[in-house]
Amino acid sequence: MSQQGERHDGASGQEDDWWGQLYDDSAHDTGPAEAADTLDDRFASAVSASAGEGGPVPPDAAPPPGARSAQGALPQAPEPPPPPRTRTRPATAPWEPPAAPTGPVTFPDAPGPPGAGAPQSLPSRTTAVPEPRLPDASAGPSGTVHEPREDVASPPAVNAVSYVGDGPPTYDAEPTVLPAADPDDLGDLVADTVLDGARFGTSTLRAVSVRGDSARYRGEPRRDSLLTARFGTGESALVLVAMATGARATPGAHRAAAEACAWIGRAVGRSHQRLSEDIRAARRGDLKSGLHRLTDRSLGKLRAHATDLGIEPDEYAASLRCLLLPADPECRTRVFFGVGSGGLFRLRDGAWQDIEPRVSDSAGDTGLPVVGFGSVPPQTPDGDRLTMDMGIITPPSPYEPAPEPPPREPFRFRASVARPGDALLLCSGGLAEPLSGESELAAHLTQRWAKSGPPGLATFLADIQVRVKGYADDRTAAAVWEA
Repeated sequence: MSQQGERHDGASGQEDDWWGQLYDDSAHDTGPAEAADTLDDRFASAVSASAGEGGPVPPDAAPPPGARSAQGALPQAPEPPPPPRTRTRPATAPWEPPAAPTGPVTFPDAPGPPGAGAPQSLPSRTTAVPEPRLPDASAGPSGTVHEPREDVASPPAVNAVSYVGDGPPTYDAEPTVLPAADPDDLGDLVADTVLDGARFGTSTLRAVSVRGDSARYRGEPRRDSLLTARFGTGESALVLVAMATGARATPGAHRAAAEACAWIGRAVGRSHQRLSEDIRAARRGDLKSGLHRLTDRSLGKLRAHATDLGIEPDEYAASLRCLLLPADPECRTRVFFGVGSGGLFRLRDGAWQDIEPRVSDSAGDTGLPVVGFGSVPPQTPDGDRLTMDMGIITPPSPYEPAPEPPPREPFRFRASVARPGDALLLCSGGLAEPLSGESELAAHLTQRWAKSGPPGLATFLADIQVRVKGYADDRTAAAVWEA
């Protein structure tokens, strides 16, 4: 009979012989044992079972003196008696749960052929022994094994330098206070950090915008905004990186910065085919005229929106700085344009170069000559097909009398050719100021970027976040590595 109460015939009946002997109706009740089964007897039985080489007693071994037979008063079978019982707790039926959690159990070998006698009883319970550990490399002469250190498998730190300069900055290195949220305008929330990257043509782009230490401490939103976008496909595609910084100490600074990036992105996206053609043809003069008009148009919308909101234009303004990067691998012309504070740097041959167009010369400065190319007249025999006009018409002011426009910052433009190994860095004032004012920061970034090539996103973020005491504004940066 099986544990489920089913009877089996044939060869399997031999396996259940011990079950039949125990529960067969024809078997006589054994009654009390002839000899007393004392605690000493049981102890002696357990000792005899483990007295060998650490394993169960072989079936043909004689039981030690005083050990009780496993079959007690049951009728003797013609087969040799099984080994002595070595259990230290009363036997239970197979379907009964154990009285306490048990460890691993070793099971006897498969039963022999028919006629070999009843199967042997289960040996005593064994305890799993852990495998020995090899001595640690730091073990002493005696071979003492040390516990494994938890930091052995820890990944290496991305960047061990958290700040440079005379001392640590005043604020904490990590965000502390979240900006206040309006439940009816959750779309107005700005993330603490934005990180992006791409590869196109022969260039690799990394871009990041991080809330400054001061804003993190005061619970103010990030005033910098970052936009990275690709317009078009294939070699005619054009990549735009735009960053804007809202006016300081104004409640809507982050909104103004986001709108400035969105409007310039929309304008460039609609004209990306013409812009891409002019960049590949190195029409610097036409590029400058067209991009100047696009920038004025975008910032003009920003001022008009400030009037609609009942805010002074100066309080709803933003600086705007952009990069245009063609996807054509044969074109290495990089175009910068924008208005307002920030920085444009180039890491070439292990040294930083400040290539920001000068304000005094910005009206006539179009950057260094693009080698092998020149400008073409704005008018062609077939008409104006360049980016000088873009088909943009300045609308009349809806207000009478029209408000006096605020003083405008000069438009900045530069077009130059990148060389293999160059790293071009465009950044907001939050990074441009410490990079120009703290030589250790420039040296640190030179060491990180000069020979190692473009870093990963996490590494680039760590590099940009190296802090300098006295500089706590938002940091936004876009770096382009040339293969």
